[in-house]
Amino acid sequence: MPAFPSKPFRPSSYQGSIPARYRSALSKHPFALFGLPFIATMVLGSFFLTPATALRYERHDRKVRQMTEDERLGIGKDKRKVDMKEEYYKLAAKDLDNWEQKRVKRLPGEHDGVL
Repeated sequence: MPAFPSKPFRPSSYQGSIPARYRSALSKHPFALFGLPFIATMVLGSFFLTPATALRYERHDRKVRQMTEDERLGIGKDKRKVDMKEEYYKLAAKDLDNWEQKRVKRLPGEHDGVL
């Protein structure tokens, strides 16, 4: 005798109930009663979740965005405005060939690195 009977137990009140009618109809039309509602749920869920996903990415884009050149140069509001051409010509006006290397004064007791 097998451990589990092949015929499941169903009470006598089960015969005319909605689950019994659904089970018998499901064996005749499986796609119409199981596959179609499942696919419809997936498609409708996709349409309902699209605005929520778009809102999430818009909120993320507001936080993380690309900085313009002016914003990068003037991150601090109290700093002076930097003009690249002005900085270039100011550096070009200096005599870069004539310079002298000077050692930085060390604090008392600090090793100066001289052997």
